[in-house]
Amino acid sequence: MSLIESAILNRPLGNLLADQLEAVSTLFEKHLASNDEDVNNLCMHIERYRGKMLRPTLVLLSALAVSGSSSKEDLDDRHRTIAAVVEMIHMATLVHDDILDESEVRRGGATINSLHGNEVAVMLGDYLISKAFHLCSTLGDPSINLALGEVTNILCEGEVIQLQRRNDIEISESLYLDVVGRKTGSLIGACCQMGGVLGGGTKEHCDALQAFGQDMGIAFQITDDVLDLFGETAVTGKSVGRDLDLGKMTLPLIRLRNELNAEDRSKFDVVVQSRDRSGLQDLLDASKALNSTMQAACDIVIRAKSRLEILPDGPARDLMLDLSDGVLTRHS
Repeated sequence: MSLIESAILNRPLGNLLADQLEAVSTLFEKHLASNDEDVNNLCMHIERYRGKMLRPTLVLLSALAVSGSSSKEDLDDRHRTIAAVVEMIHMATLVHDDILDESEVRRGGATINSLHGNEVAVMLGDYLISKAFHLCSTLGDPSINLALGEVTNILCEGEVIQLQRRNDIEISESLYLDVVGRKTGSLIGACCQMGGVLGGGTKEHCDALQAFGQDMGIAFQITDDVLDLFGETAVTGKSVGRDLDLGKMTLPLIRLRNELNAEDRSKFDVVVQSRDRSGLQDLLDASKALNSTMQAACDIVIRAKSRLEILPDGPARDLMLDLSDGVLTRHS
C-alpha cells in the first residue's frame, strides 16, 4: 500500500481524492498521447512510475486546505491540470535520475534506460518536460509557467551540484541539505504553494504551504537515502545501493563519518572509495548514524507540520499532517 493510499484509507476526503486523481491520470495520459506508436509504448511503460501520486495529491489538498473545504466544487480544471503538469515533471526527473544512477529497476519493473538505452531515456524525459509545459500553457496564466520554470531551474541546479560532488567524502551536511532541498523539496514545495494560490489562499497561507512542502520533500529524500542503504529491491521496488556505487555522500554517511575518530574515519574513507558495502555495513551497525539520521528526518517533519498551524481546521489539513507522518514510516 502506498503512502497516499494508507493515508486516505477510510478518510472523509478519500473518495473525493480518488475521483480527482483518476481525472488527473486521464488528463495525464491524454496529453502524453502521440501519433507515433513507439512514443506511446514508452509512455505506457512509465505509467507504472506513477505509484504514490504524492505531488498531484498535495496540489489538490493544498487548494482545499486554505479554506478548510471538503467539497469537490472547490476543485476545477485548473487544479487537475497543474496536478498533471507536476506529475509529468516528476516523471521526467525519475527517467533522468535512472540514467544518472544507472538504475535497472523502478516500481518493480525494468527502467527505460535498461530496456532501450540512455539515448531513448534522455529523449523520453525531455518529451515529458516539453509536454508538461505545453499543458501548463493551456491555462493561459504566464505566472504559473514562470513559477514552474523557476522550480525546474532550481531542481536541475541541485542535480548538477550533486553530480559535481560525487566522490567528495568531505561534503558538509549543510550542502547535502541544500542539494536535496533543491532536488526534491523545491517541486513538492511548489505543488503546495500553487495549490494554495489556485485555492484562493492568502500570501501567508501560500508561503506556509510552500515551506511545508519544502520540508516534507527534504524529509522524504532523507528517508529515501536510508532506504537506499538498508532497503531491499523487492520491497522498495527500485535499485538499491546505488548511492554508494556512485560515490554519493548521503546524510547517513555524512553523520557516520562525522562521529568517527581519526583512525576509524580513515577506515571509512577507504571503505567508501572501494565501494565496500560489507565494510560500510559493519561501520553503520556500530554507529548511531541511522538513528541520528531518522531523528533529523523526524525533526524536519515536526517543523513541516508546524507550518500548517496557520491554516483553518479541516479534513485537507488533517490529511496533510497524516501524509507528513507517513514519510517517516514508508518502505518504498
